[in-house]
Amino acid sequence: MEALNNFLLWIDGFLGSATYFPFLLLGVGLFFTLYLGFPQVRYFRHAWRVLAGKFDKKDSQGDTSHFQALSTALSGTVGTGNIGGVALAIFLGGPAAIFWMWMTAFLGMTTKFVEVTLSHKYRVKTEDGSMAGGPMYYMDRRLNMKWLAVIFAIATIISSFGTGNMPQINNIAQSMEQTFSIDSVWTGAILSILLAMVIIGGIKRIAAVTSKIVPIMGVVYVIGSLSVIFFNIDNIGSSFVSIFSDAFTGSAAAGGFLGASFAYAFNRGVNRGLFSNEAGQGSAPIAHASAKAKDPVAEGLVSILEPFLDTILICTLTGLVILSSGVWTEKFENSFARSDLNFVVGEYNDVESEDRQELYKYLNGFNDTEIKHYSGTLDVVDGKAQTNGEITILHARSVAEDVRFVIAGEDAYSGQVKIENGNLIKEDIEVVGKSLVHSAALTSLAFANGYFGDYGQYIIPITLLMFAFSTAIAWSYYGDRAVVYLVGQKGVMPYRILYVAGFFWASFADTTLVWTASYIAIVLMTLPNLLGMILLRREMKSTVKSYWKDFGDADKKK
Repeated sequence: MEALNNFLLWIDGFLGSATYFPFLLLGVGLFFTLYLGFPQVRYFRHAWRVLAGKFDKKDSQGDTSHFQALSTALSGTVGTGNIGGVALAIFLGGPAAIFWMWMTAFLGMTTKFVEVTLSHKYRVKTEDGSMAGGPMYYMDRRLNMKWLAVIFAIATIISSFGTGNMPQINNIAQSMEQTFSIDSVWTGAILSILLAMVIIGGIKRIAAVTSKIVPIMGVVYVIGSLSVIFFNIDNIGSSFVSIFSDAFTGSAAAGGFLGASFAYAFNRGVNRGLFSNEAGQGSAPIAHASAKAKDPVAEGLVSILEPFLDTILICTLTGLVILSSGVWTEKFENSFARSDLNFVVGEYNDVESEDRQELYKYLNGFNDTEIKHYSGTLDVVDGKAQTNGEITILHARSVAEDVRFVIAGEDAYSGQVKIENGNLIKEDIEVVGKSLVHSAALTSLAFANGYFGDYGQYIIPITLLMFAFSTAIAWSYYGDRAVVYLVGQKGVMPYRILYVAGFFWASFADTTLVWTASYIAIVLMTLPNLLGMILLRREMKSTVKSYWKDFGDADKKK
């Protein structure tokens, strides 16, 4: 698993974590924001009226209402990215990462408007009478670039596992085990059965389920978030200050958090912002293609609301909960994930300023760091490593404390362990101790610091269950529409079986490995979609102009 994770990280270095990717993603959003005259601001109020059905026409073709399409798309985006993803962004990039999540969302409102409008315009009716759309259809039918459409469709299938499937159940299972001590396998098995029961019914059943889950989970999560924010109201001002003051410099060290460079905060903020709202990824247009709308621009306007609700509203609540509670800088007792565990030469701590500076350079990938990975044999007596001041154990980007080596989670280990290039080799040993935590576990700890006290932590597994499960449902639909495009209706059932099987497997897989795989899958969809959007920029502008002309003419006739 360690080797596989490192290989995936190497690939991601050329994709989502590469220097060009955040600039490309934000650049396309900025271009269309200026090119179309800030539609996310000018059309924002009108979008709400379209969603409410003010301009619906009875003869519009489609399978779902505007609200159901929005709910399905939101269920695909409102998931672990809003709970675990925000926590991961803060863990990696500090408060500054939140600012770049906001920027991604603001520009993403326009990006989503463009991709949904174009995809809805070139949707088709399939063999079973349902609608199918998405970027692969405008790439094929309008651009005559079938090769690009095929790449996107294949990437969508991969991404359905890497974005909507594996990270979702992994976070659910992790949260349920930590909070309720429910074995991950049981969580995965039960939810896999429920998932299969929903997705077999197709888009109409999916839309019916998600349109009920999304409002409920939103209300529960907002109430829980506000209970923490108001409890820590004195810290809200300083939380906002840290978000803005560090946006262009990187986040300074605080407590166990050893600081993050601007590049790290920027990259992680944009990356997590995309994972949260999926603007530019081309996923939401697949859900919106099913909507009953005569004019594609009308459905595009509805999609403007998604990044606003998903990232600017819900992710901001999560960020303020974590920052105001202060848990992001604290170390907690936990079981160390191998992929987050490192043994380095020398004795370092997070109190001495010189050590903090050296650890900062090491964790943020600077080449001039003196820290080197340890290789050799380590003696362990009654669970305690005999480092003799020659070795420092790092976990989750922090100096680990009270480290213990145990077998079967309980018995203290005595003997020798082999370390190669900073990695623990012995497989049957578990390492536990105090360190920073991240993902859903961090958000769960933050929710325990509010008016609900320790009971607050139960909000996360409950809402995460609804958020993430609804995301998995929506992404199964995205994947099966891609399968329909590639091989027709005959490929849908084999895909659904494989999707459910992958969902079950990921419930007990390593968290870090799953997140790393999702980084790659997202970019494999995004790059072809951004290219197609740019190529159709003029058509997009003329389509919007035509919509407002027809809209004005209709008003005059009244």
